[in-house]
Amino acid sequence: AVDEAADRDEAIVSVPEDRVVRGAYGHAVQDLSTREKECASGLFPLNLIFEPDLTGKWQRAYVSGGDDRWDLWSAFQARVIDTVKGFKVPLIRLPKETRKEAVCSVFERVNTGGVVLNVFELLTATYAGDAQYSADHGGQDFSLIKDWQDIKGKLCADHPVFGTLDKETGQETGLTSLDFLQAIALVRTYMRKQEFLAEHPGVANAPAVSCKRRDLLHLPLADYTRIAPKTAEALSWVGRFLATQHVFRERDLPYGSQVVPLAAIAVLLGEALHEPDAQEKLARWYWCGVLGELYGGVTDTRFVRDVEQVVGWIKDGGAQPDTVTEATFQEQRLHRLASRNSAAYKGIHALLLKEGAIDWYFHGEPINEQFLIGQYVDIRQVFPKAWFEQNGVDGTRMSSIVNKTPLSYRAMQAMGAGAPSAYLTAFERHTGSPGDWFDDIVGTHLIDAKALRADDFDAFYRDRTARLLELVEREMGKTAVREGTSDADAA
Repeated sequence: AVDEAADRDEAIVSVPEDRVVRGAYGHAVQDLSTREKECASGLFPLNLIFEPDLTGKWQRAYVSGGDDRWDLWSAFQARVIDTVKGFKVPLIRLPKETRKEAVCSVFERVNTGGVVLNVFELLTATYAGDAQYSADHGGQDFSLIKDWQDIKGKLCADHPVFGTLDKETGQETGLTSLDFLQAIALVRTYMRKQEFLAEHPGVANAPAVSCKRRDLLHLPLADYTRIAPKTAEALSWVGRFLATQHVFRERDLPYGSQVVPLAAIAVLLGEALHEPDAQEKLARWYWCGVLGELYGGVTDTRFVRDVEQVVGWIKDGGAQPDTVTEATFQEQRLHRLASRNSAAYKGIHALLLKEGAIDWYFHGEPINEQFLIGQYVDIRQVFPKAWFEQNGVDGTRMSSIVNKTPLSYRAMQAMGAGAPSAYLTAFERHTGSPGDWFDDIVGTHLIDAKALRADDFDAFYRDRTARLLELVEREMGKTAVREGTSDADAA
């Protein structure tokens, strides 16, 4: 902490309540459970810093360990303890008579100069002090919080894919206020750029399309109130679009971030959004983003490119967006998709539903939104874990999406731990369906029923891998990279 060349943050460590830091297998790697051990490690407990008597006792214990510790303690006392105890907390006192816009200005300037606050909080304060709005609405202030809660509440009620919002606590899941503001900023800056280019044709320094923090902080209330209703309506369309792609629940949404540019694109397309060609192109762009796993990192730049390129692609017949041209899918990736942490994993789940998968227990119509939620449909293993253990089969492919399919909780229970040949026979008896009919139901999951009846995992896995790759290729509109081929071969 007293080394001038070191970062003081690195001198502060966090330890469990029992003050024993443990590593792998629970082995203690640092024991600070007694004062003697703290002193030996040279780690001063910060909770004592405002307790002079306790700090003095710790000091005496520490320096008694050697004369060379006096100089180090003196430096620590002067540079750390005295600095912390003597720190002055800045205070700005504002009289009650201060105008609201001045209060908001102080609030924004002071906090953005120090601790970075949530953009939504800053805009809430700024909008509440908007004099023009107050004058136009009989002295009433604009509440960004209430406006967002009304919008999010309606979206969540109509489309569970957008998550939840607790109006009392403000806690929300899924679609966030930041997502909403970013979509608005994309629309505003896109329109600003187009207006500039219309007035200055051929000029290269047009204002950029952007949705960074500064764009949100400088979003005028007049622009917000003009664009927000259109964006809310666009998000409602996004919810319906996702339903057509069989993404119904928040937990099944591959990328929440992809909703942001999609909503902005929907606003900017206007009536063109409802053209059949637009729907096909948007679906292709969406699945390229999901299956190509292109929305997993920093997304601001991709937001901008997608908004400009997709709108140009659909409205003006421009070139394909980068998200479409850059997206690739490799067969090897299919084998490694094993958990919901992957967007492509969730994507293939949705595509199987879109393909018309029928539940094996409640056979009948393809799985829809009501059935999905009501019957706890989830990804279930086709060859159960117990089958691998009982038959001594290598289980490295057991958790792959290739060995999984969407089925109800009741179907999973009926499958149990038995071999596929056994549970298929049990399903036939339960449903009263002849073998050939039930094989057709199994086929809606892109599964070869004959391989299941023979308990032939290798044949099943090879066949399903090929079928899933064909499904991916159809949705992305491009050839997947199969094992033994290169990206260039696939292109």
